[in-house]
Amino acid sequence: MATTTQTAKLVIVESPAKAKTIEKFLGKGYRVEASQGHVRDLPKSQLGVDAQHDFDLKYITIRGRGKILARIKKEAKSASRVFLATDPDREGEAISWHLANTLEMDPAAPCRIEFHEITKKAVKEALEHPRPIDMDRVDAQQARRALDRLVGYKISPLLWAKVKKGLSAGRVQSVATRLVVDREQEIEAFIPEEYWDITGRFEGRNAKGRRMICEARLTALDGKKEPIQNEQDAMAAKERILKTAFSVQSVKLSEKLKRPQPPFTTSSLQQEASRKLNFSTAKTMQVVQQLYEGIDLGKAGTVGLVTYIRTDSVRVADEALSAVRNQILAEYGKAYCPDAPNQYKGRKNAQDAHEAIRPTYVERTPDSVKAFLTREQYNLYRLIYVRFLASQMKPAVFQTLTMDIAGDGVEMRYYGEHMTFPGYRAVYVESTDDEQELPESVLPEFAKGDAIMFESVEASQHFTQPPARYTEASLVRTLEEKGIGRPSTYAPTITTILARGYVSREKKRLFPTELGRMINNMMMEYFAPVVDTEFTASLEDKLDEVEEGKIQWKQILRDFYPAFMSMLEVAEEHIEKVEIQDEVSDVKCEKCGATMVYKMGRFGRFLACPNFPACRNAKPIVTYIETPCPKCGARLMEKTSKKNRKFYGCEKYPDCDFVSWEMPIPDRCPQCGSYMVQKRGRRGETIHLCANETCRFKQVVESENPHDEE
Repeated sequence: MATTTQTAKLVIVESPAKAKTIEKFLGKGYRVEASQGHVRDLPKSQLGVDAQHDFDLKYITIRGRGKILARIKKEAKSASRVFLATDPDREGEAISWHLANTLEMDPAAPCRIEFHEITKKAVKEALEHPRPIDMDRVDAQQARRALDRLVGYKISPLLWAKVKKGLSAGRVQSVATRLVVDREQEIEAFIPEEYWDITGRFEGRNAKGRRMICEARLTALDGKKEPIQNEQDAMAAKERILKTAFSVQSVKLSEKLKRPQPPFTTSSLQQEASRKLNFSTAKTMQVVQQLYEGIDLGKAGTVGLVTYIRTDSVRVADEALSAVRNQILAEYGKAYCPDAPNQYKGRKNAQDAHEAIRPTYVERTPDSVKAFLTREQYNLYRLIYVRFLASQMKPAVFQTLTMDIAGDGVEMRYYGEHMTFPGYRAVYVESTDDEQELPESVLPEFAKGDAIMFESVEASQHFTQPPARYTEASLVRTLEEKGIGRPSTYAPTITTILARGYVSREKKRLFPTELGRMINNMMMEYFAPVVDTEFTASLEDKLDEVEEGKIQWKQILRDFYPAFMSMLEVAEEHIEKVEIQDEVSDVKCEKCGATMVYKMGRFGRFLACPNFPACRNAKPIVTYIETPCPKCGARLMEKTSKKNRKFYGCEKYPDCDFVSWEMPIPDRCPQCGSYMVQKRGRRGETIHLCANETCRFKQVVESENPHDEE
């Protein structure tokens, strides 16, 4: 490097937003440039993996990165020292390695710095401890990239030739599609079974003469605990209860602790943001990336509000534990702070490379920074903040009562619980996909031997339910549990299978399309190991071993490639060409009169003329809702914003400028007469809400799909 103007040191990060934040921290003497992600990659027009020469990889400068690289080279040439500060994961390590090669730096020299939160202290400490590039991490990334390229670039052309252009068959996306298809097949094959619940409402008086009421469920008849499976037996059981004299056989009072959940990992954050905020996985990662890279807090400057966001660890630094415990003591008192920090055990196959996702400074409460955040940023930051705070608080304490009531061979049981100390629940209660918490109740005070009379008896019919369809949240949880993919892959995997048209999303549920079923059947028949969950998980374990320096990265490819090529040859020989008929609409092409068909594009379905290329007419699908425009009475249209967010607008735009992010409903507010909108509540319930900000009347409506996962 030149020495004439070697004054400033150069720090290279990935994103421009992060560059601005860090440059403010470092001030004079430093320049910060952004690579904007990868600068080199395998060529799009070629395989780029030379299987004939032991899987040598061909890297080229990514199109559009030339000017960025030229600027970085110019800055590096005049810098006294260059630090590579890309993200602290495999991808980030690989980007640093590619930059080092491009800038002709020695990767074995101490040129790499790593920090897990974008704060002034963390960045300056990282600059004091540079290290060489970790080639084991780089090799793990190269192995994943080569595997994904081999699968994608070998199978995708086969799908183009046999099915249609634009399809793909990635290594992880194929497994995700299979999970959705398998679940739908389980639902279709499910045969519901009838069963009946018998519930009695009982009353009696305790030792103090106070009238007590409780509900108990039938558990056994004449010692038999088999479920009641038809109406005849249910009515017979009901009649028998009506003729029976009951007394309390046993009373068991105990205490139950409900412990807080650990701070967020990438997966658990995506799941909880889906349940509580109705965010897609892609939306969650987009917003949390903004919180990580830095928010302008006015006089305080630009600050990264959360720690690194791609992690599978629940570990927390000692300094952060001390800070959050002090915050709990200050806000809630000693009763809520445990004597020692709560410790959490991570998943068995977690990489544990980074801390859990947490606020960088617990003194920056959500309300103290609310004025500087968008609504989405505030809601997500608040979720991360309260989860972290709750994770270091004492358990909630519940008093539980189990009471057996019996007489003449009829056994019934009451169970209730009452919270005596809120603990962490004073701050935060986690949502769940399928478990319903018991409502809190005032526990009845009966003693063994007390006579108890039934007030009424109800027999209710039920049917067993099929497994719930996946939501994005529950699919992420399943991928994580099965060891498929890693924190950085969940959101792009789901985005891809939706974009390819293999899976559709309706009211948060994921359904396989006919195309998705067809591709899955082909993959299952000819590439079974590629879509096998255990095989895919074992590959992830081998990539972890590469990162740990236990195996050589090319050995994974040597083991995988021969068998894969054999599968490919069989598939090319036996798969017959499939003609996919376009779905015909009821819309006439205004240019040539043909009936238009539905096509799948980059942004979803659209209408196109079947006479293409002679007629190139195409247009978006217009969906009207039944509610008229509250302003002018015209029809309301369902539209999509540039950021792919759904909203509702008047068909007479721009003459009428009515617009709403939530779907308006026909009903008017009973309090103020304003129009109302429909929203999803935190537990999946439908809410009708007044659009008038000064009224906000709210009405909860029962969920349409109570048996589907939230």
